[in-house]
Amino acid sequence: MNNEWVVYDGNHGVGNGKHIVLVSGDEEYRSEEACPMLGKILAVHHGFRCTVLFAINPETGEIDPTNQTNIPGLENLEEADMMVLFTRFRELPDEQMKYIVDYTNAGKPVMGLRTATHAFNYTRNQDSPYAKYSFNNKDFDGGYGRQVLGETWINHHGHHGKESARGVIDEENKDHPILKGVTDIWGPSDVYGIKELTGDSEVLVHGQVLVGMKPTDPPKPDTVTMPMAWIKTYTGDTRNTSRVFNTTMGASVDLESEGLRRLLVNGCFWGMEMEDLIPDESNVDYVGNYDPTFFGFGTYKKGLKPSDHAL
Repeated sequence: MNNEWVVYDGNHGVGNGKHIVLVSGDEEYRSEEACPMLGKILAVHHGFRCTVLFAINPETGEIDPTNQTNIPGLENLEEADMMVLFTRFRELPDEQMKYIVDYTNAGKPVMGLRTATHAFNYTRNQDSPYAKYSFNNKDFDGGYGRQVLGETWINHHGHHGKESARGVIDEENKDHPILKGVTDIWGPSDVYGIKELTGDSEVLVHGQVLVGMKPTDPPKPDTVTMPMAWIKTYTGDTRNTSRVFNTTMGASVDLESEGLRRLLVNGCFWGMEMEDLIPDESNVDYVGNYDPTFFGFGTYKKGLKPSDHAL
């Protein structure tokens, strides 16, 4: 067992033989809590082998979401069948970033969560061949977020920390396999602004701003919805085409929504072209205890190592 990441072996289930790599690393929304729980659900209930990577302090070996330049274990992507990306403003060294870009260009499926729209931000090493993937890049318009996932960082459409988000299923796409068994989506994280989705994006879920932080709060009057979850394809440098699923939800506290967990699990099935195997109501029960930390800068649990998330 490697001490810099955690692996959940999937034994029984339709996902047996498939490998999902979940890449965490954001300062605010506790991806280092959300990704392990999603990985456990996918492994224990559905049989996928799941590897969860973290931003690591290289001196202590501890999980440190504020370290923007080190996510060990990305070489696991060479053998991965699915990548779940939940990073924010990372500037990874070329030898690490290469694995993400090579994976993406290989035509393999990608799922982006929350801050993945602004997954990368190169401020120190502008000469890197990967600097173009920065969220605000002008030449490779909008970087990885807009080009691969469909949109980059725009703004908070809802009032951050004061107005929560309700997911409204798109009527025309309500029979899409990713939405199978998904009946209710709500999260305390606000709706992100979307300017324009790129390529062949199809919206599955619209984000409705609520006036408060409770799921029973009414919609904010005179406020348009924004795309909250969508699918698209991405054709990279090698002309291979990937299936892409992206949602602007995904904070660790958002995962308390059973509907959102089911959306993400179904999204993995669809990404790997296993949509015919999605159950009527996929099992998304927690594996072990789940007590997520509310989002915010500096709120992450100090002193933890990847092994603390082991099953």
